[in-house]
Amino acid sequence: MGLVGLAGNTVIVEVDISDGLPHYNLLGLPDAALTESRDRVRAALTNSGESWPNRKVTVSLSPAWLPKSGSSFDLAIALAILVAHGQLPQDSIDSTLILGELALDGTIRGVNGVLPALIAGQRDGIKQSIIPVANIGEGALLDSMKVLAFTTLSQLLVFLRTGSGESVLPPVNSEQPETFLDFEDVAGQSLARFGAEVAATGGHHLLLIGPPGAGKTMIASRIPTILPLLTSDQTLEVTALHSVAGTLSQRSPMSRMPPIVAPHHSATRVSMVGGGSHVIRPGACSLAHHGVLFIDEAPECATGILDSLRQPLESGTITIARSVGNITFPSQFLLVLAANPCPCGKFTGRGLGCSCSSLQVRRYLGKLSGPLMDRIDMRITVEPVGRTDIASTELGESSAVIAERVLIARSVARERFAGRGFELNSAIPARSLRTEFKPDRSAMNFLHDHLDRQLLTARGLHKVIRLSWTLADLTGRNQPTLADVMKAYTLREGGIS
Repeated sequence: MGLVGLAGNTVIVEVDISDGLPHYNLLGLPDAALTESRDRVRAALTNSGESWPNRKVTVSLSPAWLPKSGSSFDLAIALAILVAHGQLPQDSIDSTLILGELALDGTIRGVNGVLPALIAGQRDGIKQSIIPVANIGEGALLDSMKVLAFTTLSQLLVFLRTGSGESVLPPVNSEQPETFLDFEDVAGQSLARFGAEVAATGGHHLLLIGPPGAGKTMIASRIPTILPLLTSDQTLEVTALHSVAGTLSQRSPMSRMPPIVAPHHSATRVSMVGGGSHVIRPGACSLAHHGVLFIDEAPECATGILDSLRQPLESGTITIARSVGNITFPSQFLLVLAANPCPCGKFTGRGLGCSCSSLQVRRYLGKLSGPLMDRIDMRITVEPVGRTDIASTELGESSAVIAERVLIARSVARERFAGRGFELNSAIPARSLRTEFKPDRSAMNFLHDHLDRQLLTARGLHKVIRLSWTLADLTGRNQPTLADVMKAYTLREGGIS
């Protein structure tokens, strides 16, 4: 199976063994890793007790126009050679999707991109697949395809020749989300907790500004615990992205917990949005699909890194253009940024001990560009935790309690937007905001006044209205009022209501 992004194309492996000097020829636009499969396949067959044909071997991977990359073709090539050499019946592997890298001793190693390959095979009508045991969790996500998993080439050959022996069966897809993170661990910070709840409810992007140790990272890392669990289709999509990127070691294939991805502020543009020279892989913004993208110390990011997120923030997708073609990955995520109030981090509260000048503070926060900040829905100041909150033995609201409110508010929005192609308040089209989803008259007068005074941009006005709908849903109102709009404006501008 050849993958281009998340799109899989069925690759047919053909082998011809003819008279002539011993030679191995691989056709079909292979990359360097695939070209090296000759030595891996030969050693694996020999060390598994099979004979290598001492003749001219030609391997063709069709379609010929599709570039092939990676080591996932090793196992298919080995079995095709055995069929062509008369050591394995043809019907044993007919209409079978075969994936796996071969070690020199015949061990079948795991590969990336198994789930999207299986989905593409299922789309093409393939009913059976053979995959490495290391990828068995991905195979468990597909119910309509027979998935066989083996540890070694010898075990696989015994099964194919005799029908005896057993493959490793996929586990039952029953994994429950597990996390040790909970909002009840957060001391104080009522405003920041409320901002996280609003962000989770409506899908609104969030900026947390506060000194080191105030709890910004603590709050951001717990937002996935109040988001709704992923649906089956969302789980497949998220797992497929992580499978292609090779990051499933950090996440269970069957996990329904929304992902959280937290790249370091020194991350490159490619690691943030995706890319690569030969094989294009998804970046952090795609790995956070249906979850949270958290960037700590956001002003410390290199120039242009954060601005590269503007496309996925608007469209929910990221398109990567390379010489090998254009690849589009899904990138619908909740963006959470964290920043210190100044370079030294002490310009908050009384500002005691801050050595930064006003120019340094403006320059530091100015690294967050205006176009990016215009796409941030809420800017919340996180004050230092006080002695009272630290000394209190009472825990705050748990994630389960907050998640229940989020689910109720989301269900209200889902009913309101039924049949319109979107479910979140943050996704309301601008046209609909001007017609059927307007706040009441006094609220609109408030917004138009701020627009006339250039205190709001047109995008900012739309952001405030969408945010006010979320506030109305959380309070049980059928339409945003002036109070909701004013609170939404205050949250957007970084004030405290």
